Amino acid sequence: MTDRFDVVVIGAGPAGYTAAIRAAQLGLKAACVDDWRDPQGGPALGGTCLNAGCIPSKALLETSELYILARDHGPAHGLKFKELSLDLAAMMAHKDKVVSELTRGIATLFKANGVTWIPGRGKLLAKNIVEVSGQSAQPLQAEHVILASGSTPVNLKSAPFDGERIVDSQSALAFKDVPRRLGVIGAGVVGLELGSVWRRLGAEVVLLEAQETFLSMTDEQVAREALKQFTAQGLDIRLGARVLDSRAEKNAVTVRYQDKDGEHVESVERLIVAVGRRPNTDGLFAAETGLLLDEWGLVHVDEHCRTNLPNVHAVGDVVRGPMLAHKGMEEGVMVSERIAGHAATVNYDLIPSVIYTQPEIAWVGKTEQTLKNANEPYRAGVFPFAANGRAKAMGETAGFIKILADARTDRVRGVHMVGPMCSELVAAAVLAMSFGASSEDIMLTMFAHPTLAEALHESALAVAGRAIHMAQPKRTKT
Repeated sequence: MTDRFDVVVIGAGPAGYTAAIRAAQLGLKAACVDDWRDPQGGPALGGTCLNAGCIPSKALLETSELYILARDHGPAHGLKFKELSLDLAAMMAHKDKVVSELTRGIATLFKANGVTWIPGRGKLLAKNIVEVSGQSAQPLQAEHVILASGSTPVNLKSAPFDGERIVDSQSALAFKDVPRRLGVIGAGVVGLELGSVWRRLGAEVVLLEAQETFLSMTDEQVAREALKQFTAQGLDIRLGARVLDSRAEKNAVTVRYQDKDGEHVESVERLIVAVGRRPNTDGLFAAETGLLLDEWGLVHVDEHCRTNLPNVHAVGDVVRGPMLAHKGMEEGVMVSERIAGHAATVNYDLIPSVIYTQPEIAWVGKTEQTLKNANEPYRAGVFPFAANGRAKAMGETAGFIKILADARTDRVRGVHMVGPMCSELVAAAVLAMSFGASSEDIMLTMFAHPTLAEALHESALAVAGRAIHMAQPKRTKT
């Protein structure tokens, strides 16, 4: 007999498990199918983000930053150490502990909400039947199916993974020693975060980025400041560097690349390939379903994540838009609520982005170059962390916060920041913009002192030429 559910979710990453939990909260009989395995071979929830992406990388970033703070900045704060050493095994154990606790946490949430967890690989068949491989259970009959199978790292022909010397982002989170010299293909979010971890721990890091422009998706002023700071930290970032081929040897990898000056060869101990991710659609559905994919291999959906098939939705990395866990989670909630009859939506114009380097980079909304190119009048307010009391006390004064406001309505169009704790500060910007705030609204809001958030307040004041803790050119009174 076929097991019947109101909702079957294929994939237990952030988008999938969130969709399953919300469906169950709304009174729907929900099941979640996922084939992820932990290092011991047992089933695990959380997908790439929790097991091999967002969470373990942030654990390593945090620990490596503490190491640098103690080693390089402790004396300036009056903290002196007779001996400071790195225990990489303990560092990795801490990372694994964090991951394990969170995966178990999702299992607890499934149990508490009545979600049926089915380990195995799910495949959509005709008439909303979900086949589960890896177990003997009967197929699942679903009134609604949510595809949330996630993504996987792109493998380059010029640098194919071998799992030892040439690795993907997952393997780069589990090195057993610090490479003397590390190569990274790609200077985007993942490349910079992984490069930062291993640079802090002592590796020489060379990042080869094919694009001529550094962090082209960010505000240009932010990108310039970030490049300056990363260079000062010792990251060797080479733009316009297109990798031609690579060869793994016993103890090294030889990388041949080309830039405007011709061909070059680099030798590194390990090479991380971080050039993006592709959707996991292979084997996700039977051909006879007629599920429509776009030219990028993503599942084609509308603004409410509906596919071309009745009662079949898709969310997260497997559909259009940025491959961000929080975007997928909001889509998962939206879809489950719409299945239950609610009029839920996702505001795709206000998806925050964060790069968890030091300094951190975060943004939401339009960039200054986007507004310029569209001939949209705007005013900008910029406030440096160097003029912020809390940042000075922390010894982290690099960077700034920038607010872009419509020149006619004063409505905030974008907020961009580089500096300490920007991953947390950007939430206030998202909240303000969600309510249609003007720069004046932020300007008239009281912020606690001394806090890093005051830099957001001062940048709003700067839009009107009224910053208190920074000298600005005088403006004509209006």
